[in-house]
Amino acid sequence: MESNSKLSKSFVLFFLVGVFILSGCHSKNTIYYVASEENNLITLLKEEGFRLYSTPTAREAIEKADKGAAVLLLNENYPEKVQQLSPELLQTIENKQLKVFAEYATLEDSLPAIKEVSLERVVVNDSISPSLRPLDLLSINCGYYFDAKAEHPLLLLAKVAGFDRAEYGLKETPTCPVFYKHGDNLWISTTQLSNFAQARFMPEYRWKNFWEWFLGCLNGTSGITLNNWTSYVAPAYGRTEPLADSARIHSIQKGVEWFYNGHFLVDKSWKADWYDKYQGDGSMPVGPELPRNAIDGDGSMGMLEGHCSAIYADGRQAYRYWLRNDVQGEASMAFAIAGKMFDNPEYKAVSERLIDYSFKEFRDGPRNDPQSPSYGLLGWSVTHKGTYYGDDNARSILGMMTSASLLQENRWDKKLAEAIIANFRTTGIHGFRGNSLLDKELQEKGWRYFHQRTLVDPHPHFEAWMWACYLWLYDKTQYQPLLKVSKDAISRTMEAYPKGWHWTNGIQQERARMILPLAWLYRVEPTDEHRKWLDYMVSELLKNQVECGGIREELGDDSSGMFGKPKSNAAYGLHEAPLIFDNGDPIVDMLYTTNFAFIGLNEAAKATGSPELKAAVDKMSDFLTRIQVRSERFKNVDGAWFRAFNYQNWDYWASNADAGWGAWSTLTGWIQSWIIATQGLLEMDSSIWELTKDSGIASPANDAIKEML
Repeated sequence: MESNSKLSKSFVLFFLVGVFILSGCHSKNTIYYVASEENNLITLLKEEGFRLYSTPTAREAIEKADKGAAVLLLNENYPEKVQQLSPELLQTIENKQLKVFAEYATLEDSLPAIKEVSLERVVVNDSISPSLRPLDLLSINCGYYFDAKAEHPLLLLAKVAGFDRAEYGLKETPTCPVFYKHGDNLWISTTQLSNFAQARFMPEYRWKNFWEWFLGCLNGTSGITLNNWTSYVAPAYGRTEPLADSARIHSIQKGVEWFYNGHFLVDKSWKADWYDKYQGDGSMPVGPELPRNAIDGDGSMGMLEGHCSAIYADGRQAYRYWLRNDVQGEASMAFAIAGKMFDNPEYKAVSERLIDYSFKEFRDGPRNDPQSPSYGLLGWSVTHKGTYYGDDNARSILGMMTSASLLQENRWDKKLAEAIIANFRTTGIHGFRGNSLLDKELQEKGWRYFHQRTLVDPHPHFEAWMWACYLWLYDKTQYQPLLKVSKDAISRTMEAYPKGWHWTNGIQQERARMILPLAWLYRVEPTDEHRKWLDYMVSELLKNQVECGGIREELGDDSSGMFGKPKSNAAYGLHEAPLIFDNGDPIVDMLYTTNFAFIGLNEAAKATGSPELKAAVDKMSDFLTRIQVRSERFKNVDGAWFRAFNYQNWDYWASNADAGWGAWSTLTGWIQSWIIATQGLLEMDSSIWELTKDSGIASPANDAIKEML
């Protein structure tokens, strides 16, 4: 009996200890809150197994909470109304020793003035965790905030330069508290932080670390591990996730669907209310995204540019309401390749209409007058028809000539030939044309002035792809001057590498742009020297191909760059800029480098038959398939490729300093179309050179040469 009594007492003691431990665990994971049930943080906490008690008002939450409990006063009226914390409420919090987070809240008697974030980013001001150190950067995009007084904020809002951290510190930079502690147990934010997925906060791993640290503070622990994370915009595949054999085809399908997801094909039903309203003079043609039920155009009124990098507080992203010639030609190619692959008559028809629109819209006025020195040239944009970028012309021509071959249509051959010859006759004797020409100059000086210039400008971003057009037309016509100027320019450019090169947003994009003309030079003259040039430039480019397949960005010598990294915090966001701050930053650029490297390397692999090159292209294809955007919530980015990707953390994050083309921009032409087209060429086991080898352009081209030269 005595033994049984001792056993019984031991069991009771064990049971009580267990109850105490379990009740302690429950208390540490119990949170009272005021918020919508759709709030991202509340949804996450439910998934993580927290014990949550909902209350309608802040006062009820504070009154009902047990002594020492955690309370979340999340703001359901963001951004319209800041919540005010009364002295009485603060006293109750102190008396009950509650641990409270008050979101988008003020301690002041009067409501503060609300501001919208522009170029500012969140800067860690105090060491929070090993992953959140002083001067580390995060983003709340174009959220809303207000000024507040705080002795030592944990997070600040400031316009600062840098990729992952504020490289110049916070000197001479206005700052505003974002998150700070008041007293012992109250934390306050001057913006909404809890709807992190809806507002697309980045980088996600840092915001996840923030909430793990802060939930630990609320629960009186050293930290919490969140096993889930809510994200509405993500890469299609993980870094090591196996790809099905059909993954690339699916990527192409999603890529073409994106044109419709975003309603980028202009339609007359919304043109006046959206395109006409927001285009302006073309200097900043930015406006809100189109309604989800907007009608898709058929290509006859052109294709918009895509998204700019501004993401609003509700997660929607701004559009660029501008019509550019290059986009039309490039997009026509994407539709033509998809039309061929999927035997889709609608895609083929859109491709045809985009070409018709391009020649009608951008070859009007003096560009369509045989006596004009600008005859045959393609205007840059609807608002700047008298500006002629050789590179923009080249990409449009390359896209349209590919489409023409796929569509088996020769009605554009004359205009394509005239476009190439128009650029050729405004190119100098050494094969260089400069960044751009203006119609005013052409009309004043005549085309012969430019054709006789001795300009030497080793700047592949602006020059190289027009050489590819000349080499292609030479192959069809055997007109020797086309080959001569191309060889002269390529030779001088290779000789000048690397110190003599000019670069735009980085040296890596210049290497990427050289691959295509080198591959086609080897096609027309497969000499040892030309193969050596091609192999050398490919090897220089692929030095920065990382294991996942992307091409890491690299800055060149600062003295020869057009748009280097910002020189100060004040300069952040004022000009075009790279995505990186220092060489070695783990960033891939789909606007300037990897997109153009992709098509160039495929052309080089097919020209040489190199298995090593083919392997590099396949690796890049897998990478692009993986990082394609997936989003059910924000359909107009579903299937896109953003400009920036951080391959180290596998997310969309980089320096957003570029004015107009930041980290989260999309582009229907430069980015989307070249990636779709190259993915399609890989599926066809072909190249642009092979697809267009039977072009019948020779006859109209020879006529254009006689008439225009």
